[in-house]
Amino acid sequence: MAPPDHDNPQYRVLARRYRPQTLGELIGQDVLVRTLTHAVETGRIAQAFLLTGVRGVGKTTTARVLARMLNCVGENGTGDVTAEPCGVCEHCVAIAADRHVDVLEVDAASHTGIDNMRSLLDAARYRPSLGRYKVYVMDEVHMLSGPAFNALLKTLEEPPEHLKFVFATTELRKIPATILSRCQRFDLRRIDAGELARYFGEIASREQASASDEALALIARAADGSVRDGLSILDQAIAQGRGTVTGDDVRAMLGLADRGRTFTLYRHVMAGRIADALEGLAEQYGSGVDPVVVLEDLLELTHWLTRCKATPETARQAAPEFERTEGAEMAESLGIPHLTRAWQILLKGIGEARDAPDSLQAVEMTLVRLAFSATLPTPEEALKALGRAPAMASESRAPAAAGDAGDAVPRSFEAVLDLVKRHREAILHTHLRTSVHLVSFAVGDIVIRLGKDAPPELPSDLARLLGTWTGMAWRVTPSTSDGAPTVARSEEQERKALLEETAREPDLSRILEAFPGAEIVEVRKDDKSHARNGGP
Repeated sequence: MAPPDHDNPQYRVLARRYRPQTLGELIGQDVLVRTLTHAVETGRIAQAFLLTGVRGVGKTTTARVLARMLNCVGENGTGDVTAEPCGVCEHCVAIAADRHVDVLEVDAASHTGIDNMRSLLDAARYRPSLGRYKVYVMDEVHMLSGPAFNALLKTLEEPPEHLKFVFATTELRKIPATILSRCQRFDLRRIDAGELARYFGEIASREQASASDEALALIARAADGSVRDGLSILDQAIAQGRGTVTGDDVRAMLGLADRGRTFTLYRHVMAGRIADALEGLAEQYGSGVDPVVVLEDLLELTHWLTRCKATPETARQAAPEFERTEGAEMAESLGIPHLTRAWQILLKGIGEARDAPDSLQAVEMTLVRLAFSATLPTPEEALKALGRAPAMASESRAPAAAGDAGDAVPRSFEAVLDLVKRHREAILHTHLRTSVHLVSFAVGDIVIRLGKDAPPELPSDLARLLGTWTGMAWRVTPSTSDGAPTVARSEEQERKALLEETAREPDLSRILEAFPGAEIVEVRKDDKSHARNGGP
């Protein structure tokens, strides 16, 4: 049989054609499957479900499976709630076709307001027209407004017996705790690349297409844990290759660097051969590879080689023969200090390349920097060469790491503000001082509460800039906790306290009494201490 005709107007894309219809068809979600199956068997079915996870892992699909489980009546029309819906009764068929009157799918991003929510909840009071339950599926529920959440909470607190909610979100932290506490929550995990590759191979076989193991591995890697994204890529690859999917075709389609060329480029860079490295980059750029992708591949290779040094058997177990051979040789010649330094430089370089006007130039500069640093001795080697005491080796590690990464790593929130100011990010600096409440601080992990004037993208912008400046990954997490007063508020409180304390000093209080209406407008700490010590 020939592969399907993608130009046919009746053709359905793979992501829709192979959408799971039962719990057993869900991939990689074993915990969810076991829990829901047990809930049905014991009759302990929750009133509301919350499904979280990255895009494409099956949140909406799971919601539809749940709706069929709740309303299926079996082939003979007398069945009850089941973990294995029949797929042929009128309810299963209607839900699969998105036309069941009692199963309502709502895009919360388009129904954020209180009026939309009230109309939905008013209709929810009435019993289902055809099915056993009314099922409200709300996608991206975190987009609801505060008043809409409050209205929803009322119904969740005292829900009608015939009503079930299924919420789906990619932003769990934006959902109020009062809503979370009334839902049975399932975290749909990213699907392992190996599991995805096997699944895509099965789909390719069903489509009468041939796909190489290398091509399937590349598609699984590009899918980044998302079944839907991977099926879309596979669909395109089958169409482009007319039923034959090869690794070269997938690389060309996705703009990926050839793995062999990545190893060659890495070898040139780590040996300090700058001219060869830049020539290799130019070849990849000429073949259509995104320069940033080149750095990302080098970063991923650095991580894999580091794992090869730390846990050789585990790291090489699932790798192709070529990578096992090349990786073993390369890992043998590189030490952990060289690899960690390469990681820092590449991580910083990726951020610079994404922000630079010309990403190719930024990538070239990163490769030059990496090539020069790769031939430098480690701090321990340099100290040994100079004949200095081994005890000083540990003292040199911190300055060396800070030098490689760029800016010194800030150890407090105040140091973060200083770093932002030093890099002349004036708007961000102002928001951090006046509209941000610090909840907790640790190196690499900051938790803050945003004031009403703070832009919502502030956490991600701050994390990205800190990563670029320091060469290490930072996480800046928004929170609903009160946190500390803003820096500006703290400074104002300190200023007022200082003015009040100064006004109580005997000499100054007599002056203020002698001149009614006079007030102290500023006190400098050094002036105040000088006066206390008897200075003029």
